[in-house]
Amino acid sequence: MATMTAAQKRAQAKAEYDAFLAACPSRKLLDRISDKWVTLILAALGGGGSPETGADCAGEPRSMRYSELSRLLAGVSQKMLTQTLRSMERDGLITRTATPTVPVTVCYELTDLGLSLHQLMRGLKAWAEVHMDDVLANRATYDARTA
Repeated sequence: MATMTAAQKRAQAKAEYDAFLAACPSRKLLDRISDKWVTLILAALGGGGSPETGADCAGEPRSMRYSELSRLLAGVSQKMLTQTLRSMERDGLITRTATPTVPVTVCYELTDLGLSLHQLMRGLKAWAEVHMDDVLANRATYDARTA
């Protein structure tokens, strides 16, 4: 049996990622990025506007303070927002910058990796908006048929 270097082992493991397998780490990543709070944070940091401004997610990426994110994401608890931001930072999707002011100013911004994911999510958002009427009609038809 030939020995492999650490780099060769990593390359082989990467080639073998299969989210259909329960033990595959990519399954946990899919679980993380499909979370509604991750999706909404990506949209906000990726240039998404607030409902008051009427802006969509096609704006320029920008950094946001924790308090801005908290106000924008209606319904998120402080605990959930903090946990989600930490997990996104750990995965390399966002960066956290603390400025030593009184009180400390903390800003979050998308990394290149996070920005690439934001681009994909923007496409899903657009699909949902375009096809929402079709989905609602299909739901009504299904509900009438099964009632």
